[in-house]
Amino acid sequence: MRGLVLGGTASGVGKTVATLAVCRALAAEDVDVRAGKAGPDFIDPSHHRAVTGHPSRTLDPWLEGADGVRRNFHRDAGEVRVVEGVMGLYDGTVSSTADVAAALDLPVVLVVDAAAGMESVAATALGFREYAAEAGHDIDVVGVLAQQAHGGRHADGVREALPDDLTWFGRIPPNGDLEIPERHLGLHMGAEDPLPDDALDAAAEHVRTDRLLDAARAARRPDEPAPERDRTTARIAVARDAAFRFCYPATRERLRSRADVTTFSPVAGDPVPDCDGVYLPGGYPELHAPALASSGTLDDLGERAADGLPVLGECGGLMALAESLETDDGTHAMAGVLPAEVRMCDRYQALDHVELRARDGTLTAPAGATVRGHEFHYSEATLGRDARFAFDVVRGDGLDGDHDGLTEHRTLGTYAHVHAASGVFDRFVEALADG
Repeated sequence: MRGLVLGGTASGVGKTVATLAVCRALAAEDVDVRAGKAGPDFIDPSHHRAVTGHPSRTLDPWLEGADGVRRNFHRDAGEVRVVEGVMGLYDGTVSSTADVAAALDLPVVLVVDAAAGMESVAATALGFREYAAEAGHDIDVVGVLAQQAHGGRHADGVREALPDDLTWFGRIPPNGDLEIPERHLGLHMGAEDPLPDDALDAAAEHVRTDRLLDAARAARRPDEPAPERDRTTARIAVARDAAFRFCYPATRERLRSRADVTTFSPVAGDPVPDCDGVYLPGGYPELHAPALASSGTLDDLGERAADGLPVLGECGGLMALAESLETDDGTHAMAGVLPAEVRMCDRYQALDHVELRARDGTLTAPAGATVRGHEFHYSEATLGRDARFAFDVVRGDGLDGDHDGLTEHRTLGTYAHVHAASGVFDRFVEALADG
Protein backbone atom coordinates (compact mmCIF):
# COMPACT_ATOMS: atom_id res chain seq x y z
CA MET A 1 0.00 0.00 0.00
CA ARG A 2 1.17 3.50 -0.77
CA GLY A 3 1.22 6.24 1.81
CA LEU A 4 2.39 9.63 2.97
CA VAL A 5 2.93 11.32 6.33
CA LEU A 6 1.42 14.64 7.40
CA GLY A 7 4.04 16.04 9.78
CA GLY A 8 3.57 19.26 11.68
CA THR A 9 5.96 22.08 12.47
CA ALA A 10 4.74 21.88 16.08
CA SER A 11 1.88 20.67 18.24
CA GLY A 12 -1.36 22.53 17.65
CA VAL A 13 -0.86 23.44 13.98
CA GLY A 14 -3.94 21.50 12.89
CA LYS A 15 -2.58 18.11 11.84
CA THR A 16 -5.77 16.27 12.79
CA VAL A 17 -8.04 18.54 10.77
CA ALA A 18 -5.58 18.46 7.87
CA THR A 19 -5.53 14.66 7.95
CA LEU A 20 -9.33 14.50 7.98
CA ALA A 21 -9.57 16.97 5.09
CA VAL A 22 -7.03 15.01 3.04
CA CYS A 23 -8.85 11.72 3.69
CA ARG A 24 -12.15 13.36 2.76
CA ALA A 25 -10.68 14.81 -0.44
CA LEU A 26 -9.19 11.48 -1.50
CA ALA A 27 -12.43 9.61 -0.78
CA ALA A 28 -14.29 12.15 -2.93
CA GLU A 29 -12.00 11.07 -5.78
CA ASP A 30 -13.03 7.42 -5.19
CA VAL A 31 -9.64 6.59 -3.63
CA ASP A 32 -9.80 3.72 -1.11
CA VAL A 33 -8.16 5.70 1.70
CA ARG A 34 -7.03 4.57 5.14
CA ALA A 35 -5.48 6.55 8.00
CA GLY A 36 -2.73 6.05 10.53
CA LYS A 37 -1.33 7.87 13.54
CA ALA A 38 2.30 8.30 14.53
CA GLY A 39 2.71 7.87 18.27
CA PRO A 40 0.57 6.16 20.90
CA ASP A 41 -2.59 8.30 20.69
CA PHE A 42 -6.07 6.75 20.99
CA ILE A 43 -8.15 9.87 20.33
CA ASP A 44 -7.06 11.22 16.94
CA PRO A 45 -7.54 7.76 15.36
CA SER A 46 -11.17 7.83 16.47
CA HIS A 47 -11.67 10.90 14.27
CA HIS A 48 -9.87 9.20 11.40
CA ARG A 49 -12.27 6.27 11.64
CA ALA A 50 -15.29 8.59 11.70
CA VAL A 51 -14.20 9.96 8.29
CA THR A 52 -12.75 6.88 6.57
CA GLY A 53 -14.94 4.15 8.06
CA HIS A 54 -11.84 2.03 8.72
CA PRO A 55 -9.57 1.50 11.75
CA SER A 56 -6.71 3.97 11.96
CA ARG A 57 -3.41 2.19 12.57
CA THR A 58 -1.14 3.19 15.46
CA LEU A 59 2.43 3.51 14.22
CA ASP A 60 5.00 3.85 17.00
CA PRO A 61 8.50 2.30 16.76
CA TRP A 62 8.92 2.33 20.56
CA LEU A 63 5.72 0.35 21.11
CA GLU A 64 5.98 -1.95 18.10
CA GLY A 65 9.52 -1.91 16.71
CA ALA A 66 10.21 -0.91 13.10
CA ASP A 67 8.88 -4.17 11.68
CA GLY A 68 5.79 -3.91 13.87
CA VAL A 69 5.12 -0.45 12.44
CA ARG A 70 5.44 -1.85 8.92
CA ARG A 71 3.12 -4.79 9.61
CA ASN A 72 0.52 -2.52 11.17
CA PHE A 73 0.69 -0.07 8.26
CA HIS A 74 -0.11 -2.81 5.75
CA ARG A 75 -3.05 -4.29 7.70
CA ASP A 76 -6.48 -4.00 5.99
CA ALA A 77 -4.74 -2.38 3.04
CA GLY A 78 -6.46 0.13 0.79
CA GLU A 79 -4.91 2.24 -1.96
CA VAL A 80 -3.35 4.96 0.20
CA ARG A 81 -2.79 5.41 3.92
CA VAL A 82 -2.53 8.98 5.25
CA VAL A 83 -0.47 9.03 8.46
CA GLU A 84 -1.00 11.90 10.90
CA GLY A 85 2.14 12.91 12.77
CA VAL A 86 2.61 13.58 16.47
CA MET A 87 3.80 16.92 17.88
CA GLY A 88 6.37 18.55 15.58
CA LEU A 89 8.02 16.47 12.88
CA TYR A 90 11.24 15.88 14.81
CA ASP A 91 9.86 15.97 18.37
CA GLY A 92 10.01 12.88 20.58
CA THR A 93 13.02 11.40 22.32
CA VAL A 94 12.31 7.76 21.45
CA SER A 95 9.58 7.89 18.79
CA SER A 96 8.99 10.86 16.48
CA THR A 97 7.01 11.42 13.31
CA ALA A 98 10.33 11.47 11.46
CA ASP A 99 11.14 8.02 12.90
CA VAL A 100 7.83 6.67 11.56
CA ALA A 101 8.40 8.18 8.12
CA ALA A 102 11.89 6.67 8.03
CA ALA A 103 10.72 3.22 9.15
CA LEU A 104 8.12 3.19 6.36
CA ASP A 105 10.18 5.11 3.77
CA LEU A 106 7.29 7.50 3.18
CA PRO A 107 7.36 11.14 2.01
CA VAL A 108 6.46 13.89 4.47
CA VAL A 109 3.97 16.64 3.67
CA LEU A 110 4.57 19.45 6.15
CA VAL A 111 1.48 20.94 7.81
CA VAL A 112 2.27 24.60 8.52
CA ASP A 113 0.14 27.18 10.30
CA ALA A 114 -0.05 29.96 7.73
CA ALA A 115 -2.45 32.20 9.65
CA ALA A 116 0.07 35.01 10.04
CA GLY A 117 2.67 34.35 7.37
CA MET A 118 3.41 33.98 3.67
CA GLU A 119 7.09 33.97 2.66
CA SER A 120 7.99 32.96 6.20
CA VAL A 121 5.91 29.81 5.78
CA ALA A 122 8.09 28.85 2.83
CA ALA A 123 11.23 29.59 4.87
CA THR A 124 9.95 27.36 7.67
CA ALA A 125 9.29 24.51 5.27
CA LEU A 126 12.73 24.88 3.72
CA GLY A 127 14.31 24.81 7.16
CA PHE A 128 12.45 21.61 8.08
CA ARG A 129 13.62 19.95 4.88
CA GLU A 130 17.25 20.99 5.32
CA TYR A 131 17.27 19.97 8.99
CA ALA A 132 16.52 16.37 8.01
CA ALA A 133 19.87 16.02 6.27
CA GLU A 134 21.81 18.02 8.87
CA ALA A 135 20.45 15.91 11.76
CA GLY A 136 20.83 12.60 9.95
CA HIS A 137 17.11 11.87 9.51
CA ASP A 138 16.51 9.64 6.50
CA ILE A 139 13.27 11.31 5.41
CA ASP A 140 12.01 13.28 2.45
CA VAL A 141 10.04 16.50 3.10
CA VAL A 142 8.28 16.98 -0.22
CA GLY A 143 6.04 20.00 0.27
CA VAL A 144 3.53 22.00 2.26
CA LEU A 145 -0.15 21.85 3.21
CA ALA A 146 -1.04 25.27 4.62
CA GLN A 147 -3.42 25.43 7.57
CA GLN A 148 -5.47 28.57 8.28
CA ALA A 149 -4.66 29.90 4.81
CA HIS A 150 -7.05 32.22 3.01
CA GLY A 151 -7.25 32.16 -0.76
CA GLY A 152 -6.08 34.83 -3.18
CA ARG A 153 -3.03 36.86 -2.23
CA HIS A 154 -2.47 34.91 1.00
CA ALA A 155 -2.28 31.47 -0.63
CA ASP A 156 -0.41 32.86 -3.63
CA GLY A 157 2.21 34.40 -1.36
CA VAL A 158 2.98 31.08 0.29
CA ARG A 159 2.88 29.07 -2.92
CA GLU A 160 5.06 31.45 -4.95
CA ALA A 161 7.69 31.61 -2.18
CA LEU A 162 8.20 27.86 -2.12
CA PRO A 163 11.34 26.60 -3.88
CA ASP A 164 10.73 24.46 -6.96
CA ASP A 165 11.45 21.21 -5.13
CA LEU A 166 8.82 21.81 -2.43
CA THR A 167 5.28 21.11 -3.68
CA TRP A 168 2.19 23.13 -2.81
CA PHE A 169 -0.40 20.57 -1.69
CA GLY A 170 -3.16 23.07 -1.02
CA ARG A 171 -4.65 24.76 2.00
CA ILE A 172 -7.19 24.43 4.80
CA PRO A 173 -9.15 27.71 5.05
CA PRO A 174 -10.00 29.17 8.46
CA ASN A 175 -13.33 27.78 9.63
CA GLY A 176 -14.69 27.79 13.18
CA ASP A 177 -16.62 24.61 12.41
CA LEU A 178 -13.30 22.77 12.03
CA GLU A 179 -12.56 22.91 15.74
CA ILE A 180 -12.82 19.75 17.84
CA PRO A 181 -13.65 20.31 21.55
CA GLU A 182 -10.90 19.46 24.03
CA ARG A 183 -10.70 18.12 27.57
CA HIS A 184 -8.00 16.47 29.68
CA LEU A 185 -6.14 13.79 27.68
CA GLY A 186 -6.83 15.67 24.43
CA LEU A 187 -9.70 16.06 21.98
CA HIS A 188 -13.19 14.64 22.38
CA MET A 189 -13.50 11.24 20.72
CA GLY A 190 -14.60 10.99 17.10
CA ALA A 191 -17.86 9.26 17.97
CA GLU A 192 -18.75 12.09 20.38
CA ASP A 193 -17.92 15.18 18.34
CA PRO A 194 -17.20 14.38 14.68
CA LEU A 195 -16.50 17.33 12.45
CA PRO A 196 -19.49 18.42 10.34
CA ASP A 197 -19.55 16.89 6.86
CA ASP A 198 -20.13 20.23 5.14
CA ALA A 199 -17.15 21.84 6.90
CA LEU A 200 -14.89 18.94 5.93
CA ASP A 201 -16.17 19.04 2.37
CA ALA A 202 -15.39 22.76 2.17
CA ALA A 203 -11.85 22.16 3.45
CA ALA A 204 -11.33 19.22 1.11
CA GLU A 205 -12.09 21.39 -1.94
CA HIS A 206 -8.75 23.18 -1.51
CA VAL A 207 -6.59 20.05 -1.15
CA ARG A 208 -4.59 19.06 -4.24
CA THR A 209 -5.36 15.35 -4.36
CA ASP A 210 -3.59 14.92 -7.71
CA ARG A 211 -0.31 16.08 -6.22
CA LEU A 212 -0.79 14.02 -3.05
CA LEU A 213 -1.34 10.86 -5.10
CA ASP A 214 1.71 11.65 -7.21
CA ALA A 215 3.81 12.08 -4.05
CA ALA A 216 2.55 8.96 -2.24
CA ARG A 217 4.77 5.92 -2.55
CA ALA A 218 4.77 2.28 -1.58
CA ALA A 219 5.60 1.79 2.09
CA ARG A 220 8.41 -0.50 3.11
CA ARG A 221 7.38 -4.04 3.95
CA PRO A 222 8.53 -5.74 7.18
CA ASP A 223 11.91 -7.41 7.08
CA GLU A 224 10.65 -10.44 9.01
CA PRO A 225 7.22 -12.15 8.95
CA ALA A 226 5.05 -11.98 12.03
CA PRO A 227 5.52 -14.93 14.42
CA GLU A 228 2.94 -17.68 14.09
CA ARG A 229 0.49 -17.78 17.00
CA ASP A 230 -1.87 -20.67 17.74
CA ARG A 231 -5.45 -20.08 18.71
CA THR A 232 -6.28 -21.05 22.29
CA THR A 233 -9.46 -22.19 24.04
CA ALA A 234 -9.46 -19.14 26.36
CA ARG A 235 -12.50 -16.88 26.65
CA ILE A 236 -11.80 -13.21 27.44
CA ALA A 237 -14.28 -10.55 28.55
CA VAL A 238 -13.27 -7.06 27.39
CA ALA A 239 -14.86 -3.94 28.91
CA ARG A 240 -16.04 -1.67 26.13
CA ASP A 241 -18.10 1.44 26.73
CA ALA A 242 -17.69 5.19 27.28
CA ALA A 243 -15.44 4.61 30.30
CA PHE A 244 -13.20 1.96 28.72
CA ARG A 245 -12.48 2.94 25.12
CA PHE A 246 -8.68 3.20 24.78
CA CYS A 247 -7.94 -0.05 22.98
CA TYR A 248 -5.85 -0.25 19.82
CA PRO A 249 -7.50 -2.00 16.86
CA ALA A 250 -4.48 -4.31 16.65
CA THR A 251 -5.06 -5.36 20.27
CA ARG A 252 -8.69 -6.25 19.65
CA GLU A 253 -7.67 -8.15 16.53
CA ARG A 254 -4.90 -10.05 18.33
CA LEU A 255 -7.22 -11.08 21.15
CA ARG A 256 -9.90 -12.24 18.69
CA SER A 257 -7.35 -14.21 16.68
CA ARG A 258 -6.18 -16.10 19.75
CA ALA A 259 -9.26 -16.42 21.98
CA ASP A 260 -13.02 -16.19 22.16
CA VAL A 261 -13.76 -12.54 22.99
CA THR A 262 -16.93 -11.14 24.48
CA THR A 263 -17.56 -7.53 25.51
CA PHE A 264 -19.48 -6.00 28.39
CA SER A 265 -20.32 -2.53 29.72
CA PRO A 266 -19.52 -1.72 33.36
CA VAL A 267 -21.19 1.69 32.93
CA ALA A 268 -24.44 0.00 31.92
CA GLY A 269 -24.21 -2.47 34.81
CA ASP A 270 -23.61 -5.59 32.73
CA PRO A 271 -22.63 -8.61 34.81
CA VAL A 272 -19.12 -9.92 34.21
CA PRO A 273 -19.52 -12.57 31.49
CA ASP A 274 -18.61 -16.19 32.01
CA CYS A 275 -14.94 -16.12 31.03
CA ASP A 276 -11.38 -17.19 31.82
CA GLY A 277 -10.10 -13.64 32.22
CA VAL A 278 -11.03 -9.95 32.00
CA TYR A 279 -9.33 -7.05 30.23
CA LEU A 280 -10.16 -3.49 31.29
CA PRO A 281 -8.65 -1.01 28.78
CA GLY A 282 -7.96 2.61 29.59
CA GLY A 283 -10.44 5.38 29.02
CA TYR A 284 -12.42 7.83 31.10
CA PRO A 285 -13.67 6.13 34.28
CA GLU A 286 -13.41 9.53 35.99
CA LEU A 287 -16.20 10.87 33.75
CA HIS A 288 -18.47 7.97 34.69
CA ALA A 289 -17.45 7.32 38.30
CA PRO A 290 -20.96 7.60 39.81
CA ALA A 291 -22.40 5.17 37.25
CA LEU A 292 -19.53 2.73 37.79
CA ALA A 293 -19.89 2.91 41.54
CA SER A 294 -23.61 2.21 41.44
CA SER A 295 -23.84 -0.23 38.54
CA GLY A 296 -22.89 -3.39 40.44
CA THR A 297 -20.45 -4.56 37.75
CA LEU A 298 -17.37 -3.53 39.72
CA ASP A 299 -18.68 -5.30 42.83
CA ASP A 300 -19.16 -8.43 40.75
CA LEU A 301 -15.68 -8.03 39.29
CA GLY A 302 -14.17 -7.60 42.75
CA GLU A 303 -15.74 -10.82 43.96
CA ARG A 304 -14.65 -12.74 40.86
CA ALA A 305 -11.09 -11.39 41.15
CA ALA A 306 -10.92 -12.42 44.82
CA ASP A 307 -11.92 -15.92 43.73
CA GLY A 308 -8.92 -15.99 41.39
CA LEU A 309 -10.30 -14.77 38.04
CA PRO A 310 -7.37 -13.20 36.13
CA VAL A 311 -7.93 -9.51 35.44
CA LEU A 312 -5.71 -7.11 33.48
CA GLY A 313 -6.33 -3.37 33.81
CA GLU A 314 -4.55 -0.56 31.94
CA CYS A 315 -4.61 3.00 33.30
CA GLY A 316 -8.38 3.60 33.47
CA GLY A 317 -8.70 -0.12 34.11
CA LEU A 318 -6.25 0.21 37.01
CA MET A 319 -8.33 3.08 38.39
CA ALA A 320 -11.50 0.98 38.26
CA LEU A 321 -9.76 -1.88 40.07
CA ALA A 322 -8.67 0.40 42.92
CA GLU A 323 -10.51 0.88 46.21
CA SER A 324 -11.83 4.35 45.35
CA LEU A 325 -11.72 7.13 42.77
CA GLU A 326 -11.91 10.77 43.85
CA THR A 327 -13.26 13.24 41.28
CA ASP A 328 -14.70 16.76 41.43
CA ASP A 329 -18.07 15.37 42.48
CA GLY A 330 -16.86 13.22 45.35
CA THR A 331 -15.17 9.94 46.19
CA HIS A 332 -16.62 6.85 44.54
CA ALA A 333 -16.15 3.20 45.48
CA MET A 334 -14.47 1.12 42.78
CA ALA A 335 -13.87 -2.64 42.56
CA GLY A 336 -11.60 -2.72 45.62
CA VAL A 337 -9.27 -5.36 44.19
CA LEU A 338 -6.03 -3.39 44.27
CA PRO A 339 -4.73 -1.54 47.38
CA ALA A 340 -4.86 2.00 46.04
CA GLU A 341 -6.94 5.14 46.41
CA VAL A 342 -6.95 7.17 43.17
CA ARG A 343 -7.48 10.92 42.91
CA MET A 344 -7.93 13.05 39.79
CA CYS A 345 -5.61 16.06 39.52
CA ASP A 346 -5.83 19.37 37.68
CA ARG A 347 -2.84 18.69 35.42
CA TYR A 348 -1.29 15.59 33.95
CA GLN A 349 0.83 13.47 36.29
CA ALA A 350 2.71 11.46 33.66
CA LEU A 351 3.27 11.67 29.91
CA ASP A 352 6.02 9.55 28.42
CA HIS A 353 7.01 6.40 26.66
CA VAL A 354 7.80 3.82 29.32
CA GLU A 355 9.78 0.66 29.80
CA LEU A 356 9.08 -1.80 32.58
CA ARG A 357 11.05 -4.85 33.78
CA ALA A 358 9.08 -7.76 35.25
CA ARG A 359 10.20 -8.57 38.79
CA ASP A 360 8.74 -12.09 38.73
CA GLY A 361 6.63 -13.91 36.18
CA THR A 362 3.35 -12.04 35.69
CA LEU A 363 0.18 -12.36 33.64
CA THR A 364 1.86 -10.31 30.92
CA ALA A 365 5.62 -10.95 31.03
CA PRO A 366 8.12 -13.58 32.23
CA ALA A 367 10.56 -12.69 35.01
CA GLY A 368 13.25 -10.28 33.85
CA ALA A 369 11.54 -9.43 30.57
CA THR A 370 11.02 -5.80 29.58
CA VAL A 371 7.76 -4.36 28.32
CA ARG A 372 7.46 -1.10 26.41
CA GLY A 373 4.40 1.12 26.49
CA HIS A 374 3.31 4.67 27.20
CA GLU A 375 1.60 6.55 30.02
CA PHE A 376 -0.60 9.63 30.01
CA HIS A 377 -2.87 10.27 32.95
CA TYR A 378 -4.24 12.98 35.22
CA SER A 379 -4.65 10.78 38.27
CA GLU A 380 -2.38 9.86 41.14
CA ALA A 381 -2.59 6.81 43.39
CA THR A 382 -2.09 6.60 47.13
CA LEU A 383 -0.87 3.03 47.64
CA GLY A 384 -1.60 0.75 50.54
CA ARG A 385 1.28 -0.38 52.77
CA ASP A 386 0.77 -3.93 51.50
CA ALA A 387 1.07 -2.94 47.83
CA ARG A 388 2.95 -5.47 45.70
CA PHE A 389 4.45 -4.57 42.34
CA ALA A 390 4.93 -6.64 39.20
CA PHE A 391 7.37 -4.26 37.47
CA ASP A 392 10.35 -2.03 38.12
CA VAL A 393 10.36 1.15 36.05
CA VAL A 394 13.28 1.43 33.62
CA ARG A 395 11.86 4.50 31.89
CA GLY A 396 8.86 6.60 32.88
CA ASP A 397 6.98 7.27 36.11
CA GLY A 398 4.81 4.23 36.79
CA LEU A 399 2.87 4.27 40.05
CA ASP A 400 5.48 5.75 42.36
CA GLY A 401 8.46 6.65 40.17
CA ASP A 402 10.14 3.27 40.64
CA HIS A 403 7.43 0.64 40.22
CA ASP A 404 4.33 -0.14 38.18
CA GLY A 405 1.90 -3.02 38.03
CA LEU A 406 -0.10 -3.40 41.24
CA THR A 407 -0.90 -7.06 41.74
CA GLU A 408 -3.33 -8.90 43.98
CA HIS A 409 -4.78 -12.40 43.60
CA ARG A 410 -4.42 -12.91 39.82
CA THR A 411 -5.17 -9.26 39.03
CA LEU A 412 -2.65 -6.86 37.49
CA GLY A 413 -3.17 -3.13 37.06
CA THR A 414 -0.68 -0.77 35.40
CA TYR A 415 -0.53 2.85 34.34
CA ALA A 416 1.17 1.71 31.13
CA HIS A 417 -0.74 1.21 27.88
CA VAL A 418 0.86 -1.41 25.64
CA HIS A 419 0.42 -2.47 22.02
CA ALA A 420 -0.31 -5.98 20.80
CA ALA A 421 3.14 -6.05 19.16
CA SER A 422 4.68 -6.03 22.65
CA GLY A 423 3.66 -9.66 23.21
CA VAL A 424 1.81 -8.76 26.41
CA PHE A 425 -1.58 -9.91 25.18
CA ASP A 426 -0.19 -13.16 23.82
CA ARG A 427 1.25 -13.88 27.26
CA PHE A 428 -2.09 -12.97 28.87
CA VAL A 429 -4.08 -15.24 26.57
CA GLU A 430 -1.69 -18.11 27.10
CA ALA A 431 -1.85 -17.68 30.89
CA LEU A 432 -5.65 -17.97 30.72
CA ALA A 433 -5.50 -21.01 28.46
CA ASP A 434 -3.09 -22.74 30.85
CA GLY A 435 -5.45 -22.08 33.76
